[in-house]
Amino acid sequence: MNVLVIGGGGREHALVWKLSKSPIVDKIYCAPGNGGIASEATCVAIDVLDFVGLVEFAKKNSIGLTIVGPEVPLTEGIVDIFEKEGLAIFGPSKVAAELEGSKAFAKDFMKKYNIPTAEYETFVDAHKAKEYIKKLGVPCVVKADGLAAGKGVIIAMTEAEAIQAIDEMMGDKKFGDAGSQVVIEEFLEGEEVSLLALTDGTTVVPMLPAQDHKRIFDNDQGPNTGGMGAYAPAPLCDDTMLKLVQENILQPTVDGMKKEGRTFKGVLYAGLMVTKKGPKVLEFNVRFGDPETQPILFLLESDLISVCNSVINETLDQIDLKWYQGYAICVVIASAGYPDDYQKSKSITIGEVPGSTKVFHAGTKIDNGQLVTSGGRVLGVTSKGETVAKAIENAYSSIDKINFAGMQYRKDIGSRAIDK
Repeated sequence: MNVLVIGGGGREHALVWKLSKSPIVDKIYCAPGNGGIASEATCVAIDVLDFVGLVEFAKKNSIGLTIVGPEVPLTEGIVDIFEKEGLAIFGPSKVAAELEGSKAFAKDFMKKYNIPTAEYETFVDAHKAKEYIKKLGVPCVVKADGLAAGKGVIIAMTEAEAIQAIDEMMGDKKFGDAGSQVVIEEFLEGEEVSLLALTDGTTVVPMLPAQDHKRIFDNDQGPNTGGMGAYAPAPLCDDTMLKLVQENILQPTVDGMKKEGRTFKGVLYAGLMVTKKGPKVLEFNVRFGDPETQPILFLLESDLISVCNSVINETLDQIDLKWYQGYAICVVIASAGYPDDYQKSKSITIGEVPGSTKVFHAGTKIDNGQLVTSGGRVLGVTSKGETVAKAIENAYSSIDKINFAGMQYRKDIGSRAIDK
């Protein structure tokens, strides 16, 4: 079978790598791919939103399965277009992807189906939004309604910060049209966990719980990023909590979406806050998370093609996921300046790393035969081990073999799992 992966980041490299292990895969293509993916798949220069070009490519190259990485093509309806052309594709439809595409829709949906989440109000009027902030009190959370590349969420510790967030989103259009409508939420205290689940619209199969590290600096300091590292499984989400999330969040969401005529097939990602009152939903994503996908797929022993096909064919109840009995950690190495303006075109050298480690590429490209940086998050050094401490040791010792000017990374990824 020929397979096409859409996207060009670390998540897509992990998907390509996992697909390359499948005995039923003949050839892997990635659009547009990156410098690291190029060594494991054929990269094709087609934009992720060029649906006509992607369909033509899939037909011409006998693609038996397409897997979509990023959220924007999903919210723009790529799955509907591929399915209309009779092409097998993994991911939710446009109406199902609204769970991520609109935070206001997601919050209203959760309210309707009694899915635990933070108290909130939605606003299109900046003055009314500011009045609500004064009534709600701080800390509070201000969210741009639409997609903002993981950066449209402001945790405001003071009223001034919350007001500034409203001005930037609604007045200055910092996130474009994504901030035309805002959701203001109560601040939830606790610890975060990411739970990615496979669903065929009826059956829901959770993958290993993971924990992402959003802030740029150690000890969760500095601004939010797209994710500076992750590990799995997260001890915080034990079997008892997993059952709770399955019964109170995942299954009701999938059942509710079907009831709304928005049958959800693909990966349902629940970003959770574990509070004193139990797990509550911070946000839903409608695709594999980045960087959580890297450690999760590194631990998955089941064949990814078979798993994806069971979702598409609605036979997920016949699949039993098999996992490596240990831990995996992904440490993201970023460019100097990230998450603000960052440097590019820095030469990268990667020495030999052990078999327990895989260096997934995110923001890299080949320039005149040399591997160089091309994005904010550059590499995701992913290692596994029988214990979380061993996985951490393997990852950080592998980072010692990597070099490019200005590289920055957190030194504490996975430390919370040891504390547990």
